[in-house]
Amino acid sequence: MSLSIVTSTLPGGVVEISPRGEIDVDTAHEVREAIAGVLTRSRPTRIQLNMRLVTFIDSVGISAMVAGFQTAEVSGVKLVVTEPSRFVHRQLWVTGLLGLFGAPEPYYGGAGQVPEVLPGA
Repeated sequence: MSLSIVTSTLPGGVVEISPRGEIDVDTAHEVREAIAGVLTRSRPTRIQLNMRLVTFIDSVGISAMVAGFQTAEVSGVKLVVTEPSRFVHRQLWVTGLLGLFGAPEPYYGGAGQVPEVLPGA
């Protein structure tokens, strides 16, 4: 599966980067490049990495997110994760990085679904 990334500007100077697909060893650079590209073109008040449509992320993908967070931080821009898929949420929780990205709640795909309770949560 491939990865596509949509970048949009939201009110208040917020830029949203929305990857769709799998973030792995073959595609992680695209996430890093999308974050760097936003910072090259402008200085948003915040970058939101909307992870709702990410079906898989591996350690290389997580590393790309951390690198993007650090690049944004050096530029004085806060990078947060919004609406992580359950898989992404679990990976961030397991690696201890959920708090780094703003401790977002997982995206459940619609009203009426029962949230999964993670052990120790």
